[in-house]
Amino acid sequence: MRLGSRSLIVPVVLVCFALTAVEVPSATWPTTASLSLGAGVSALSLMALAAVLGARWKGVESLFGGLDRVYETHKWLGVWALVFASFHLVFKAGTSEWQTAAILSLPGPATRLVRQLSFVALMLIVLLALNRKIPYRTWRWWHKLSGPLFLIVVAHWLSFKSPIALVSPAGVWLATLSLLGVAAAAYKLLLYPALSQHAEYRLQSVSASASAVHLRLVPVGRRIPFLPGQFAFLSFEQNGLREPHPFTIASAGQDDGSIAFVVRSLGDYTARLVKEAKPGLVADVYAPFGRFKRVVGERAEIWIAGGVGVTPFISWLQDASAGGLDRVTFFHFFTPGRELPETVDLSTMAQAQGVELIDVPTGPGTAEFRQRFTQLVEQTGASRVQINFCGPRGLLDQVRQLMRETGVAEDRLRQELFEFR
Repeated sequence: MRLGSRSLIVPVVLVCFALTAVEVPSATWPTTASLSLGAGVSALSLMALAAVLGARWKGVESLFGGLDRVYETHKWLGVWALVFASFHLVFKAGTSEWQTAAILSLPGPATRLVRQLSFVALMLIVLLALNRKIPYRTWRWWHKLSGPLFLIVVAHWLSFKSPIALVSPAGVWLATLSLLGVAAAAYKLLLYPALSQHAEYRLQSVSASASAVHLRLVPVGRRIPFLPGQFAFLSFEQNGLREPHPFTIASAGQDDGSIAFVVRSLGDYTARLVKEAKPGLVADVYAPFGRFKRVVGERAEIWIAGGVGVTPFISWLQDASAGGLDRVTFFHFFTPGRELPETVDLSTMAQAQGVELIDVPTGPGTAEFRQRFTQLVEQTGASRVQINFCGPRGLLDQVRQLMRETGVAEDRLRQELFEFR
């Protein structure tokens, strides 16, 4: 079982409220004061865990089954932290029946200021994470403040008069999570560029279409090992392109160690990269990340890609060593006028591997897609179909609806999450 948003957040919140209940008289449990205190403990705990998930530690990625899942949970940790912090701010976490004391004594005005700043800090962190209209470069630099802002939240806990002593179970819980969160934030902010696995690559060739580019990079020194379907963070040594940005690797292992990416113009950063990418550019490649791997077995495989979600499947098509490609039916959804660069010839790749490729420029409601999908399920059996998906959420919803109509269970679907922000 892999961790996810629900399987992490729900138990953590329950533990927070349970530990809080131990510290206050049982007669005050059904009061807004107790609920506010529990909400405050939950908010701090969720923020600390969000910092841990943001550090990109390999062990954490393994627990969630991929960095895409880590980032999804990271987002929801922030959202629920803001929800609990809002309740904590509105209702006073205290009553005359409690024996309270501050762990760290601060002057009264400073304590109140830290309390207000902690909520503002959390609100800024979450709004920055969720607002997709902020340019990527601006968003990333603002988001780097998450670590320092978390220190303000920790200062609020330490200076706030509460019934939770540092040596109590709740105090040990908060201290442990706070230390982990601070360590993770410091690692990501100060040590990640030096200690994480990365290597220098040079852009060898660029092939462009109207809205996308195919980039092939060769290692300057050592090469980074990866598996088809994984992704990397690219940081080019050029103004405006230095911020590491995630892209799925569009190649299998090459003899020369080269690595390829397909980048579509979808935002300010990718639009600039599509426009300015030229051979000779040097980039730091941070990799590998992700757990989107083929499950090769006796069952039939259905691949479904939408837009730039085709990228991991390009790498799978080039991975002849995996075998079983002759049992694959590949539905490629795309928008006319936004085709892939000429160097990415899906038809030739699919034909060489015996893959049935079906280009779908008309959307998931088209009869050809629905009929062929239904036919594959009927021929193979709903329990023996393996569906691999990468694309936008709207297409995913349509695929799930078609799975329900044809009796395909949810556990037959494996997907790579399409959006990070």
